[in-house]
Amino acid sequence: MASNGATNNKDAEIQIQLQPLPVDTNIPAGNVGGDAVVSNSANGDAAGNGQQHSTQTYATSKAKRKQMNKRSDVWKHFTEVKDEKGAIRGKCNYCDKFLACDTKINGTTSLRNHMRSCMKNPTSIEARHKQLSLHSTMISGAADNDNVGNLTCWKFDPELIRESLSKMLIIDELPFRFVEGEGFRKFMDVACSRYKVPSRWTLSRDCYQLYLVEMMKLKTYFKKSSQRINITTDTWTSLQRLNYMCITAHFIDSDWKLHKKILNFCPISCHKGESICREIEECLVGWGINKVFSITVDNASSNDVVVAYLKKKLMNWGTSIANGNYLHMRCIAHITNLVVVEGLKEVNASVKKVRDAVRYIRTSPTRMKRFKECVAMENIDCKKALCLDVSTRWNSTYLMLSTAEQYERAFDRYEYLDPCFKHDLKVEADGVPSCVDWDVVQKLSNMLQFLYHSTLRISSSKYVTYNTLWTEISDLYGNLLEWIQIEDVDLSLMGDRMKGKFDKYLGGPERMNKLIWFAIVVDPRGKFEVMKIAFSHIYGKEKGESLFQNVKASMFNLYQEYKNMHLKTTIQNPNVNESQPTIDVGGGGPNGGEKVPRHFFKGMYKKQRTKVGNADYVRKSELELYLNEELEEDSADIDILMWWKANSVRFPILSQMARDILVVPISTVASESAFSTGGRVLDPYRSSLSPKIVEALICTQDWLKASTTNLLFVEENYNEMEMLEAANFLFYTLFLVLLVIMNILYFLCRTLSNCKYEVIKMVNNKLFLFFFRV
Repeated sequence: MASNGATNNKDAEIQIQLQPLPVDTNIPAGNVGGDAVVSNSANGDAAGNGQQHSTQTYATSKAKRKQMNKRSDVWKHFTEVKDEKGAIRGKCNYCDKFLACDTKINGTTSLRNHMRSCMKNPTSIEARHKQLSLHSTMISGAADNDNVGNLTCWKFDPELIRESLSKMLIIDELPFRFVEGEGFRKFMDVACSRYKVPSRWTLSRDCYQLYLVEMMKLKTYFKKSSQRINITTDTWTSLQRLNYMCITAHFIDSDWKLHKKILNFCPISCHKGESICREIEECLVGWGINKVFSITVDNASSNDVVVAYLKKKLMNWGTSIANGNYLHMRCIAHITNLVVVEGLKEVNASVKKVRDAVRYIRTSPTRMKRFKECVAMENIDCKKALCLDVSTRWNSTYLMLSTAEQYERAFDRYEYLDPCFKHDLKVEADGVPSCVDWDVVQKLSNMLQFLYHSTLRISSSKYVTYNTLWTEISDLYGNLLEWIQIEDVDLSLMGDRMKGKFDKYLGGPERMNKLIWFAIVVDPRGKFEVMKIAFSHIYGKEKGESLFQNVKASMFNLYQEYKNMHLKTTIQNPNVNESQPTIDVGGGGPNGGEKVPRHFFKGMYKKQRTKVGNADYVRKSELELYLNEELEEDSADIDILMWWKANSVRFPILSQMARDILVVPISTVASESAFSTGGRVLDPYRSSLSPKIVEALICTQDWLKASTTNLLFVEENYNEMEMLEAANFLFYTLFLVLLVIMNILYFLCRTLSNCKYEVIKMVNNKLFLFFFRV
């Protein structure tokens, strides 16, 4: 019994250490021996059951308590570690400082205090005011490197990072899966490990939400503004075999800055005029736009239906100008393209020889290397690469000829280094270019050079071009007359064909929009003086004088319409009291307190003018005052928009008319450039994008980049194209070699077993499928 009592006492001690005892008020304070354990037994078990009770208690002591998860927010900024002595410490994730954090001794108060004061913690209140960041902002209208640095306080804002990430994907035309790439994830872990990168599905929703926000801003602007807009539109067939239509708005704001905004990039059922009409009407109604001054389209027959329908709608809305007579504007870039294509239909034999020579050298890397050696021997300082033209793009023909003529001596030397050059061109083509051929190519290159640079000038949408349209047309007319008189028969015939196409669209004044001449008048460097000389020179003295008087009368009629609209607006919104201000002289007059005009002698002059009724006293209009002023110096430094901004106080009505005229786009390049963006967005790897997302990406990119882009021209990078073409040529060469080898194996293995034959046949078929897909 003694041994059993000892055993019970030992088990009781173990139970007391491992499991807290329930509080019993009946037990004396000093009684902590074996009796206490017995009193805790169920129903006061006898001493004979002590061994069984001890075994159960020991088994219960083996079960550990479940470890609770840390619920404090401070553990997002700390990591629990143990020091050398086994004590629990908290390590700061930002400054690597160790703090005591035992839950029974210290708690988490010290961790929370350090989290608020840690200088490296981006979310702390103290660090938020002391952590500075330098942000660069581009100056509007300045060069690319002219940026302004703003010193701001940086703070961690996950919503702002998420919005910036959406803008990055839209502006840089990145796919949505970019955020799920391993490289971007690692970059974000280093740059900002606290930010949780969203998925591509979340980013697609964010991009569309950003599109809605930016669209609402633009709608609000159109609702508050009063100026008229000019639109350009064109259609395009995408990789998805869907027809898209782009509608672009051009306008000048109250600060006299030119803007271009893509309104819609939507799919249409077909390219017919009826479908285009419905989409344009829905677009204008959806944006709340009813004041359209002009629409610029190409020469497709369906666009005539569009212009007639839009003219009828504007007249029903009561917002048309001059009954819509000046609504239709033809794309001058498209007309120039038709003129040049007509001239190049029957290509000169010299051009064919140069094209064949360029193609021969570009066919082989060995020939290209030998040709570069010839360039070095002749000391030709030209870095341009030889390029082949495309039959549907005349500007590529110009670039090919202008580059090849600079390597004329290199071609002559190459003829002696490569004996096959002359033989192959003589057999397969018209032969090697001679000195006469190079002379013809040089003349043709000079002819196309004028057209090429003219197209670049009229294709801009970042500055006003409408006031220079008549200059471009008249220069083209003069050059065509000179080309017709060239001694070379082929070039003279080419100029004659161009002149015929030019006369079809721009030959007569009845085929041209009068806004072209109105733009000359609102240019302070031209006015009516330049127009009168141009008309008499082009159309003859009598016809030119008649046309001049007709344009002058139309200009005054348009001004009178703007004046009536201005008076109507002034009556509806009277902001200024037009009555003559008076003063009370307090008895200074003959009748004591009689009110007299502020300017006494001016009032006498007005009475005298009323009595006489002479025509000399008739007040001149703003247009007459403007025309009577001296011409401004014809300098390229003058900014016509800034000139009208400075003089808008003197000519409030005429400046409004000039604002609507000068903003008219002379080409549809603005809409066609959106199709280039659409081709990059809808590449073969993203062809499953819905039309709604495509429209959101393209429109939002245009709206976001409008304030940062400062490009005058968009010219193709032919060096990059050259590298891509060389890479494609090498790829196709290797592929064809591999294909030939597989065909040889295919025929050799027909006598082998069926298994090997089927394997080679399957591989060969896959190569063929891959070739046609590429």
